Amino acid sequence: MSLNLFQLLPSLFFVSLLVTFSLFFLFAFTVPSLSSSPSLALVSVLSKTLSGSLPLHPFFFVPSALFFFLLSLPLFNYASSFFALQICCESPHHSPFFCPSSLARLPRSRPVSGAAPCARLRGLTPGQVGVCRARGEVMESVRKAAEMVIEECQHQFRNRRWNCSTTPRGINVFGRVMNQGTREAAFVHALSSAAVAVAVTRACTRGELERCGCDRKVRGISPEGFQWSGCSDNLSYGVAFSQTFVDEPERAKGMSAGRPLMNLHNNEAGRKAILHNMQVECKCHGVSGSCELRTCWKVMPPFRRVGVVLKERFDGATEVRLTRIGSRTALLPRDPQVKPPAARDLVYLAPSPDFCNLDPDNGIPGTAGRRCNGTSRLAPDGCELVCCGPGYRAGRAEVVQRCSCKFSWCCSVRCQQCKNTVTIHTCRV
Repeated sequence: MSLNLFQLLPSLFFVSLLVTFSLFFLFAFTVPSLSSSPSLALVSVLSKTLSGSLPLHPFFFVPSALFFFLLSLPLFNYASSFFALQICCESPHHSPFFCPSSLARLPRSRPVSGAAPCARLRGLTPGQVGVCRARGEVMESVRKAAEMVIEECQHQFRNRRWNCSTTPRGINVFGRVMNQGTREAAFVHALSSAAVAVAVTRACTRGELERCGCDRKVRGISPEGFQWSGCSDNLSYGVAFSQTFVDEPERAKGMSAGRPLMNLHNNEAGRKAILHNMQVECKCHGVSGSCELRTCWKVMPPFRRVGVVLKERFDGATEVRLTRIGSRTALLPRDPQVKPPAARDLVYLAPSPDFCNLDPDNGIPGTAGRRCNGTSRLAPDGCELVCCGPGYRAGRAEVVQRCSCKFSWCCSVRCQQCKNTVTIHTCRV
């Protein structure tokens, strides 16, 4: 993104105006007799201050500084939020569901609302722009969701040929392979949909959003005998926002093409990975910590758990094809002997590339130089699988590890630093 002087002129003008009013406000407190003439007051305060004849007591800086800070804060928030989201979808190649590559690189920004900032975001569909205008406060949660997607994807696939490596800004964060209807694209769509639902729900629970809060609908005595109470995660709000924002680009394309149907199915599978793994937390009440009465509430699973579930769905994903049934279209297994996928299963339309060789056009870095497990041939991180055959080599490296650890009263563990030589296997270049 490039900013020219013309774009900064409005901000510079308003900042200059605020400084002028701040000086006048300060002088009005210092020399009340001149406050009736604004121009004279401004000139006088500048000349007297520079010459030293008008010493400014620190007391008078307090209202001036507060006045300047309160007036400049809304402008700063607007400018920072607008430019942050402008970076989000500046490239036309960004993935349309919520631009995870750019949002994950942004600093924390203030809520965005209003027509002007949202309308200028490139890469959002008209429907998503409408959501941005109506619910600008939620866009910070969307940015956090983008970070969650990249981190979790790279953790789950750290030992696979495709390890969710990111590409430079300008193309989709995981490469153009995301646009090919592959198994990897299915996983990323499901994980992205789940991440948005989780991030928005967390913001609701923490009271960061005006339109939602805790879910207090679950009340009464459970069949297990505990009292439903407390602040349950408001997952229904997070799921609803994910459906509105993440699914919108696919619905806009129509429901008769294969890719939109595939993406919508996987988006819903990501949300169901949360719904089917909700947890119950309880607190005991009673004398001396006894559990005479328990109050419980529902919480979302850790996002790592969601990633594990979706990784399992990735390994068992179903290849499908677009089929017309009467007046509608549906995704059915390409192999007629395979049962139709459930709503929580992942589906894909096209086989994946092997990811072995460097392919910059599609954002595939290849496996050259990747570390692998040379002691296990059949494991997913085994060198023969990761390196696409026996093309790997072994080397020796010195690593520093903790050793001779002892418990010290009270209460710490003290360890020594030991140097060990280990064997490292890497794929051949």
